[in-house]
Amino acid sequence: MKDAQTGIVEALKYAIQMELDGKKFYTLSGRESTNKIGKELFSWLAEQEDFHRKRFEEIYELVAQKKGWPLTPAKPDRNRTFRTLFGEAIRNSGISLKAEKSEFIAAEKAIEMEIKSRNFYTERASAATSDIEKNFFNAISAEEQGHYLALIDYKEYMSDPEGWFTRTEHHSLDGN
Repeated sequence: MKDAQTGIVEALKYAIQMELDGKKFYTLSGRESTNKIGKELFSWLAEQEDFHRKRFEEIYELVAQKKGWPLTPAKPDRNRTFRTLFGEAIRNSGISLKAEKSEFIAAEKAIEMEIKSRNFYTERASAATSDIEKNFFNAISAEEQGHYLALIDYKEYMSDPEGWFTRTEHHSLDGN
């Protein structure tokens, strides 16, 4: 049992560091973004990383003090997802967007980070020693998947705003 305890503590420390690194990257990317949508996306992602970090720190304290995993089940973020906010922001902004090469680079790195996080949390769910722990890591993994999808949308929008509108609005620009 001690090995499982050590594994959980180490996994939580790693998760905290991943979330700290993510927040730092998203905060910087938001500051450097050249468009409103990028700034909003990266700001939202930084907030999400901070939210996750705080939750991991709470759990880490309990587990490290050998008080066990919290008995309260994990609840996914019930706020509107950025995909919803993103869609609204784009509809309000229209189909024009100035996207610098640095925006694409930041989006690509962010996508890689979200995949890494999602996969780590999925693996932790598989290694979980309790249903509460498993559900928590599955919920966090699902949130990371939502971040990934928002970033994919952003990248697609930057690449082809008109095409993005056509795909997401499910009609052509001529009204058909």
